[in-house]
Amino acid sequence: MAAGALTISKLAASAGVNVETVRYYQRRRLLPEPQRPLGGFRHYGPADVTRLQFIRRAQTMGFTLDEIAGLLDLKGKRACEQTRQLTELKLADVRQRLDALHRLEGDLMNLIAECSQAPTGESCPTLGRLEHADA
Repeated sequence: MAAGALTISKLAASAGVNVETVRYYQRRRLLPEPQRPLGGFRHYGPADVTRLQFIRRAQTMGFTLDEIAGLLDLKGKRACEQTRQLTELKLADVRQRLDALHRLEGDLMNLIAECSQAPTGESCPTLGRLEHADA
């Protein structure tokens, strides 16, 4: 094996993923699949490690695999502008989800308060709301 060459299992370990995840990324064309030498194993290099780590970091930031494929294709003078636009869309999506979570938090706090004040032996207000959408 050449210096710096990794097997698929060592490549996967370098990014903290399963070998099947690497294969899945290859099927999705996010990660190139090197040629297999006759009777041997495929070998990966530092560029593959960097690319796999890029994919994992982008996923951690909430980018979908389709969005990551687009990011990986960006090159040239307009790359930063295109990346900024995609990142702004991702931020808007995150803010929308945060708003929904804040509303859910308020709803749950209200249900807890209602349950705390419900007289013993009465029906549970939370169960009532879950049973009836209009409640």
